[in-house]
Amino acid sequence: MTQLHPRSYWYLRHGQTDWNREGLSQGRTNVPLNATGIAQADAAAKLFQDGIQTHAPITHIVSSPLDRALKTATIVQQGLVAEGCAPLPLTTDVGLEEVCFGEQEGQPMGDWYDSWIAGDYTPKGAEPFADLRARAVAAVNRATEAGGIPLIVAHGALFRALRSAMSLPANVRLPNATPLWIQPPEELTSSAWQLTIMAD
Repeated sequence: MTQLHPRSYWYLRHGQTDWNREGLSQGRTNVPLNATGIAQADAAAKLFQDGIQTHAPITHIVSSPLDRALKTATIVQQGLVAEGCAPLPLTTDVGLEEVCFGEQEGQPMGDWYDSWIAGDYTPKGAEPFADLRARAVAAVNRATEAGGIPLIVAHGALFRALRSAMSLPANVRLPNATPLWIQPPEELTSSAWQLTIMAD
């Protein structure tokens, strides 16, 4: 099983969409940010400005190519420039796309989700959780192998897969547009990955 490289990175889930607000499974469906999501991305840029002073600077941004993530990444990139930061390179990686939920896309989140994470059930036409985990780990490793400290802008289910790869409880919801500073045990006097939330 591919492991995450022991390197620090920043992570941001995209801002809110209408489907997030309605509690629907999005997956690969290309739902845009709503007005709240755009405002959340603006606010995240300010939180990153504070976070990079406390923790470490962002050297480049790697985003999922889905519109809700790429728009969030672009808003953060522009917001950091407005706060006085140098423009950051922004690229996309298809490996950061959200999981395909198959026949569950556009449907309310259901009881199947825990079983999907456990590997006991996969909706028809959906991507198994183990495959998502391998894909997510490979994408983050590509971002950290580039040198420096990346900001990964992606999705909620994908981050559950990364939590699993970090040996953390997987089914923990990450709120929209909440910046995380993530450090491996090798950089800490700790036996576990550490996640620090940037908040007002």
